Amino acid sequence: MSGKGRGLGIAAVVVGLVGLLLGLGGLGYARHAFGGSVVSSESMTPTYGPGDRLVYERVDASELRRGDVVVFSAPDRYGGDWLVMERVVGVGGDHVVCCAGEGTGARITVNGEPLREPYVKDGDVHGGYPPSYDVRVPEGRLFLLGDHRANSRDSRAFLDDRGGTLPVSAIRGRVIDDHSVPVLLGVAMMAGLVLSLVGVGLGIAAFVVRRRARALVPPPPPWAVQV
Repeated sequence: MSGKGRGLGIAAVVVGLVGLLLGLGGLGYARHAFGGSVVSSESMTPTYGPGDRLVYERVDASELRRGDVVVFSAPDRYGGDWLVMERVVGVGGDHVVCCAGEGTGARITVNGEPLREPYVKDGDVHGGYPPSYDVRVPEGRLFLLGDHRANSRDSRAFLDDRGGTLPVSAIRGRVIDDHSVPVLLGVAMMAGLVLSLVGVGLGIAAFVVRRRARALVPPPPPWAVQV
């Protein structure tokens, strides 16, 4: 019986430690690598609308590319430290010009090449304001636009401040549509919690078994007691 109790005790420690490592490790990595938010405006419709829940990954500035949807904080522009979501149209060194062509045939050009933007609401890449713009994006900064150009207060609203560009240090993360990694991390955390609880259960079982084993041991005979 004592051997069984000892085995349960060892199993409790091993399973409990694995559960803690799995759960805390998953939680730590998730908090470090990902974040979440809820869309509160129509500036990125039809891609993302009010009430949509999104997940973003924290990335190095060197990983950002044209077309990425990013979340950032710019209190000096938006009056608060909340997250704003827009799309990267130009990166450091790019020459962004609006617009070539007219109506639904209008196109923003980046480095002289027309930019294909199937994500823009109603195909309107201009949005009506300003009439035109010509921006050379400084290194370490980004030119950002919303997908709903007629209803987005983006880089176009701040053209007098370095062409409306934003420093890459303001970026909190890049929005992702593939949630497989966050889901796996969630599963790992749940599995860690379950294993931790199993470890606690095994520890209780080991304690009970050992108490029962002690209770079954007969007392020593009187003649064996030394006075």
